[in-house]
Amino acid sequence: MADAPLILTLGFDGASFAHLDAQRRRHFPPERNLIPAHLTLFHHLPGEKEPEIAATLRALTRDAAPIPLTVAGLRFLGRGCAYDIEAPRLVALRRDLAIRWQADLTPQDAQGFRPHVTVQNKVPAAEARATFETLRAEFSPFEATGTDLLLWHYRGGPWDAAGKFPFGGV
Repeated sequence: MADAPLILTLGFDGASFAHLDAQRRRHFPPERNLIPAHLTLFHHLPGEKEPEIAATLRALTRDAAPIPLTVAGLRFLGRGCAYDIEAPRLVALRRDLAIRWQADLTPQDAQGFRPHVTVQNKVPAAEARATFETLRAEFSPFEATGTDLLLWHYRGGPWDAAGKFPFGGV
């Protein structure tokens, strides 16, 4: 279905992705864990505008350097937890895209952006709190790299790849 909504995420360097995805596989309810660890930039872009969105992303990433990230801490979500990401360049890039796509944004995508990678969600609050405390006790901040922008089709289940846009053409 050509008009399936699009999701835009940030891709990570291999080692960082492996760590974040292992934590997600460990803590996310298996029956709900249909996609790998990810950092969502936009949750619902118009599928019918895929060609122009892809062209924008291709032009944007072609000459841009990979984005430095700091996995800075943990965030308690009430029924889950996430790693907080500090990345001024990513925040600026996302803001610029939000301005460009303003007319097409859902209320969720039009609100503020707080970069994070969810590793647990939709569990009982007590389980979420226990996971948060365990992860927090063993956590040390670490550096990661955003290597590309990833575009996905959302059709109700696992996401289908729609495009990969590496920074610097890497």
